[in-house]
Amino acid sequence: MIPHHSKDMVQEPDVSKWVEGKVVRLRRWTDKLYSLQLEADIAPFTAGQFTRLAMDIDGKRVARPYSFVNGPDNPLLEFYFILVPHGPLTNRLVEVKSGDTVYIAPRGTGFFVLDEVPDADYLWMLSTGTAIGPFLSILTTDAVWQRFRKIVLVHAVRTCKELTYGEEIDALLARHPEQLQMVPFVSREDTDFAIRGRVPQAIENGELEARAGIPLTADTSQVMICGNPAMVRDTSTVLEARGMKKNRRSNPGHITTEQYWKD
Repeated sequence: MIPHHSKDMVQEPDVSKWVEGKVVRLRRWTDKLYSLQLEADIAPFTAGQFTRLAMDIDGKRVARPYSFVNGPDNPLLEFYFILVPHGPLTNRLVEVKSGDTVYIAPRGTGFFVLDEVPDADYLWMLSTGTAIGPFLSILTTDAVWQRFRKIVLVHAVRTCKELTYGEEIDALLARHPEQLQMVPFVSREDTDFAIRGRVPQAIENGELEARAGIPLTADTSQVMICGNPAMVRDTSTVLEARGMKKNRRSNPGHITTEQYWKD
């Protein structure tokens, strides 16, 4: 597991390790949620991986890891992030304009990719907040639709306005109506469409399976979990109680995880 969305990090400037990216668009979803689109000449990456973005601030190159939201075939690079209070990099990123420069690492990295996931009938993609990003990237690829009969995408947020990328998800649902289901969770508001509460509890009490209409078992499913450490930990525990185990190269299992910051 690579906890790649930790706090802003400071690195000494090293021009050889960075590529200049040109800002195409900054999209503001809420007062804290943003998407940044860049053009940059970087090496090919695998859907689900992350890279590092950086800017020079007060004589130091401040860098932070971000997952690719765009698919590998899309040359317009996209990153989904939350404004970190007092975070030097994110507070600068939310001020960029079209044409500005943001540095990007030349290669993607990370193992939260489909090639690391064993075959199964069903793939469950469980995310919180900005952690939906790598799943959106994976869902642009052909391989995911060829390998799994059914895919359930879960996006758990606090309020309805944080359910972002609706147009992109609707387009995926329209292209794959028999394979893809989207199950939103909203923890702090009552709605007529979302599950109220936390993902691990909805698995434990059967509510998520009932909504999806398919079983979540070791015999049928692979689960990819990406998000805050409490959700990753608690969901893994609930799944392990069902006889599922963590997926490792040396010992394949059912649960592949990525967390966006450390406790």
